[in-house]
Amino acid sequence: MNDDRDQGWSAFQNVPDDGDSQDSSPARPRSPEIKPVPQARLSHAVAPQEQALDRLERYIDNVVGELHDAASDTPAASVERVSTSAPAPNPASPAAASTAHAQQPSGRPTEPSIIPPERNATAQRPPASAPAEAPGTRPQQTARATPEAPIAAPQPEAAAPQAAAPQAAAPQARSASNEPPRPTAATASAPVSPDMRVSEPQGPAKPEMKDTSMPVGKVIDADNGPIRAREKLPEAKGPNGGDIDSGGVFHKRLGPVDFSASLKTGLSVVKRNLLIVMLFTLASNVLVLAIPLYLFQISDRVLTSRSVDTLVMLTIVIVGAVILQAMFDAIRRFILMRTAVEVAAQLGAPILSAAARAALHSNGREYQTLGDLGQLRSFLVSGTLLSLLDAPLAPLFVLAVFLVHPHLGFIVVTSALLLLVITIINQRSTAASFSEANSFQSKANLHLDSMSRNSQIINALAMIPEAVRIWGKDTAGSLRAQVLAQDRNIAFAAMSKAVRLLTQVTMLGWGAYLALDGHLSGGMVIAASIIAGRALGPIEGAIEGWNQVVQSRSAYGRIASLLQTSPLNFERLNLPRPEGRLDVERLLFVPQGTKRVVLNGITFALAPGDSLAIIGNSGAGKTTLGKMLVGSILPTSGNVRLDLMDLRNWDQRQFGENIGYLPQDVQLFPASIKANIGRMREDATDAQIYEAAQLADVHEMIATLPHGYETFVAADGAPLSGGQKQRIALARAFFGNPRMVVLDEPNSNLDAAGDAALARALQHAKENKITVITITQRPALLHSVDKILLLVNGTVALFGQRQDVLQALAQRGLSIEGGSFGHQIP
Repeated sequence: MNDDRDQGWSAFQNVPDDGDSQDSSPARPRSPEIKPVPQARLSHAVAPQEQALDRLERYIDNVVGELHDAASDTPAASVERVSTSAPAPNPASPAAASTAHAQQPSGRPTEPSIIPPERNATAQRPPASAPAEAPGTRPQQTARATPEAPIAAPQPEAAAPQAAAPQAAAPQARSASNEPPRPTAATASAPVSPDMRVSEPQGPAKPEMKDTSMPVGKVIDADNGPIRAREKLPEAKGPNGGDIDSGGVFHKRLGPVDFSASLKTGLSVVKRNLLIVMLFTLASNVLVLAIPLYLFQISDRVLTSRSVDTLVMLTIVIVGAVILQAMFDAIRRFILMRTAVEVAAQLGAPILSAAARAALHSNGREYQTLGDLGQLRSFLVSGTLLSLLDAPLAPLFVLAVFLVHPHLGFIVVTSALLLLVITIINQRSTAASFSEANSFQSKANLHLDSMSRNSQIINALAMIPEAVRIWGKDTAGSLRAQVLAQDRNIAFAAMSKAVRLLTQVTMLGWGAYLALDGHLSGGMVIAASIIAGRALGPIEGAIEGWNQVVQSRSAYGRIASLLQTSPLNFERLNLPRPEGRLDVERLLFVPQGTKRVVLNGITFALAPGDSLAIIGNSGAGKTTLGKMLVGSILPTSGNVRLDLMDLRNWDQRQFGENIGYLPQDVQLFPASIKANIGRMREDATDAQIYEAAQLADVHEMIATLPHGYETFVAADGAPLSGGQKQRIALARAFFGNPRMVVLDEPNSNLDAAGDAALARALQHAKENKITVITITQRPALLHSVDKILLLVNGTVALFGQRQDVLQALAQRGLSIEGGSFGHQIP
């Protein structure tokens, strides 16, 4: 009983007063209104504990004094109850009842084991003229503290506003309940200073109740479901001490980089650097005028005055201008070179990622977009781009020629217009040929890639001449189109060069005529000829390098199209870790460009941990269905849902980390076995790799290799056999403890020992609640699954529990051993 009494008064320890108003405890919400405790509950009397009661009285008197002092200086306001961080005992409990009832025989006011809300919200020191209350009366309660609603920590900031409310609230409470004024602790004990503190004996620390007020956000925990977040989501911890982010924060969008944003970033880099290059180009072109001015000064001043000093000074100035012009030209080339490198760094990874995704629905030509990036990089450092940058400054040189003489200026303008006409004709006559050449070259590159991937078959079957012939046919078409385009481009470039040279000849001849008439000097004629050549030079350079302009423009168009239309461009919600539930709804698949229905109306569902075998004849659509289940190809219509969410709405990275896939045609990366099992991830731990090998039951096989997990695998899989490659790929499928695994013909290259290991792997997966879909034509695996689905011509003929499907097949006289599943099903 002493323990019960101690639990009552221990809740009052360390409650701050006005002096503790600097405490940084967060604001707590107001507790809900609690009904008064019926008097009938206080029916079991116990012996009073005088020491505990004295401490309670001193504490209550202290609180009442503080409220009274604060009320004299503070306007009326609503007051929240004083509470502690310890949980409040239930008023209906025997301990609370005995504590309150024990006070009545001695004539003292009732002192329950926790601070009643009204002692803070309505208690006040009565004025001197107020009549004394009858002992033993029960105060009206306005709140009930329960273990489900823990007492909140005190709020020092609200101490001042709490003072005035008792003066207004207490009379109303007494009048409403028709009770006489209740006595204060001062009537039962000596006055206590408001600043006095209750000294309590040191005891064991009480557990602190955590705040369960309004949550800031919601967090999905993989094991325990929804839990409350803390005040700051980035610093919140999960129930096991891990970061909440690892469990999945709702409404936090994750996913790949926005590829269209990457393109915009690359373009912004180019625009910013080109602006700087244009400033250096302007300065460089202005300094180019130093040479014509030098010739003019020598002809008209130095030679006539025979002044060596003038010659020396002019030479020094011109040498400085030439050095400065060379420095500016070098700086702009340096900037363009670094711009090309930065663009490659910005766009390389997004292009490769988008190409890898887009290649699922094409023949892989998107990978050639990396070559387009190389074309852009080459164009950025080419002389053609410098000519195009110099072209906008051509009017500056034309103006300089006009200043020499208007006749010479008109000659330059006429030549410039003629060169522009030649440029337009050149572009239109070569565009189609260059496009055809690029198309043939793309096909040739695809054949070359195919040869590299099938080198063993080409050599074994002596197909090298045929492969070279196919590649040569497309390459020849590309070269033929390029020759046609280049012939026209060379002809127009020669025409432009002739126009420029004839322009200079015309200027020199007409300038000499003007000099004979006394309108010009010889130096001015020579200077004007040099300036005219500088004005027309960029146009001629652009015509000669027009092939690069066309190819770079086409390359940029393909890059922009790939990045802007990539399905990886859209971010997805980061969902909780899936359990493995699979729902397939009315799948229809018609390959693009054909009218053949491969899958039609496929519908079935699997619970987490189920295992399914998909059987059927060749061409029934089993492999296509398997690719749809892992998102490799998308259905024409219908849905594949993992944990109720369509695969298209899963974050691609998160979805890939939670599934496993063993394709029918196993391909390993040129890396170690360890890296292949770990899916080439740098953050893959040895424990994860070992766990995947154990789950796939391949650890013993790897241990027999010369270098174990560090054995290097070539691009063709050497030194592994076909069965060993398949088992390594099986371990890769189980890496990361996925929730769903799709195995396409997992035992096509396995021997008896491999089949036994595969059966054990399937059993391990079942024990780990992994949903497994196996595509097979061998009956040995049917005994390791829960359900069977029979595909016939792209439709579901049978689906159900293993024994039911096997019975149905036997009734129709179909032979599982022979692998004939389909055409006899009605």
